[in-house]
Amino acid sequence: MSSCERVGPSRPGKLLGILALASGLALNACGFRPLYGESAQGASSFDRLETVQIAALPDRTGQQLHNLLRDRINPRGQPNRPEYILRVFLSEQTESLAIDQDETATRANLRLSASFTLTRLEGEEVVFTGLSNSINSYNIVDSQFATFISERDARERALRELSEDIRLRLATYFAR
Repeated sequence: MSSCERVGPSRPGKLLGILALASGLALNACGFRPLYGESAQGASSFDRLETVQIAALPDRTGQQLHNLLRDRINPRGQPNRPEYILRVFLSEQTESLAIDQDETATRANLRLSASFTLTRLEGEEVVFTGLSNSINSYNIVDSQFATFISERDARERALRELSEDIRLRLATYFAR
């Protein structure tokens, strides 16, 4: 072996290892813990989410949001003995953005807002409320069918975003 060869990790490699260990210890010291990790009581926020029943929502858009929430909050099916009920109130607005010279819109924003309440079934106590918003744009073209499909896709994207945001907010509530 020549004098130029090194044995073991390089100096920058050691430094990175030490920094990674120190940052892990610092995160642990400040109370950081994974969102879906077990709490001091032994239940994870994922387990608590499975105790939430989702109330039915009116119209087709509401049904789609209900199904997305069930997939995210109750992936194993409806809870046998729910402890909470989630009620969601959905509103939709469309706003024209780009106006052509003949005063027709060529682009629009679809805004979906979901206000929600989490109520403990025992005692009917509201324990958590929130508001989630999603804005998605779509093109308005000469073809009515193409515009319809574009608007439908924007609505589906917005509903996925709302369902994910609601799930994260509930998981954060249960992690406290």
